[in-house]
Amino acid sequence: MTDLPRPPSALPQAKRRKRSPLPTILGLAAVLGLAGYIAFGNIGQSLEYFVTPTEYQQQEAQLQGKAIRIGGLVKDVKYDPQSLNLNFKVTDGGATFPVKYHGAVSDLFKENQGVVVRGHFEGNTFNATELVVKHSEEYHVPQNQADLKKMLQENK
Repeated sequence: MTDLPRPPSALPQAKRRKRSPLPTILGLAAVLGLAGYIAFGNIGQSLEYFVTPTEYQQQEAQLQGKAIRIGGLVKDVKYDPQSLNLNFKVTDGGATFPVKYHGAVSDLFKENQGVVVRGHFEGNTFNATELVVKHSEEYHVPQNQADLKKMLQENK
């Protein structure tokens, strides 16, 4: 019998270095913090509230000369489609202000409709640069041809 060479012995298993989870946690916290700042940090700058005519009267000293938004109901509409000049009054039932606007007007803009106007006051008149018209949230599907004709006549 001859001696057979012995197979080389297996090397001992290498020890795994245990990594600290701290860098991963800090990196994740930094990414979440940055995302939160981007998402919520600028919200305060982009939010625009509107005041009612009565609130404007009460805060006139603080708001005078600033670009603001006023919201209320439309009254006394006078619109010239040729010159695109629009004059109306905005009211909340307590106070009323005349509004001047130059530009195209939505078909939804009409008497007793809710509106928010952006602009500034010159004296007692509000010079609007933008109109946001509130529309009804109600929608009814016409059941027949007569209902459809009636709905089209009401919206003219």
